[in-house]
Amino acid sequence: MGNTGKRTVKDRQAVDRTKLYPLGEAVKLVKDNANAKFDETVEVALNLGVDPRHADQMVRGVCNLPNGSGRKVRVAVFAKGVKADEAKKAGADIVGAEDLVETITKGVIEFDRCIATPDMMGLVGRLGKVLGPRGLMPNPKVGTVTMDVANAVKAAKGGAVEFRVEKAGIVHAGVGKASFTVEQIAGNVKAFVDAVIKAKPQGAKGTFVKKVSISSTMGPGLKLDLASVTGAGGIA
Repeated sequence: MGNTGKRTVKDRQAVDRTKLYPLGEAVKLVKDNANAKFDETVEVALNLGVDPRHADQMVRGVCNLPNGSGRKVRVAVFAKGVKADEAKKAGADIVGAEDLVETITKGVIEFDRCIATPDMMGLVGRLGKVLGPRGLMPNPKVGTVTMDVANAVKAAKGGAVEFRVEKAGIVHAGVGKASFTVEQIAGNVKAFVDAVIKAKPQGAKGTFVKKVSISSTMGPGLKLDLASVTGAGGIA
């Protein structure tokens, strides 16, 4: 514990909490401070000017990270017949219908992303109370209710990340690993922030993106200069 404490203090001393860092410099510092014995996840968090309690201010979507997430994603697909075969061929880890509902009802959830064909949603709907709180319920708005199950599976495996604003107006996601290059992480950060901006709801008033920060799993957070991420001085 003593060594961990000293390392944490040292990492924090290397960061100026009041500074707005250009993206490239911030990513380099995050990588330098990722000293854990495992490959830390690089995370981005956006503080948005919305109140998620109002339906017209909900922010939700999906981002296909250009350089992948570096995370092994287990994908489950609700499908039958030809579509089930397509899902398996595309690399889905679990494919099923009534049998999969029964498994999940028993509390066995061995997947990170859930996809379903539209005709299966009547069946999947029974699992709302189980999958919903875990953020696993298939939704057409983020491309997880689709007839094109093959591409949906490939996207999930390749680095597609879903996002949804939390009660405090925060959206966050893992956008790579500390072992990625600075360019790879920066590219993913830009893609994620752009996806969130494009998901701006009609009910949002005033400044939409108030603050963006970046950190690794065990490292300190750094505030980003918005202009270096978006190419603009601010996002209204």
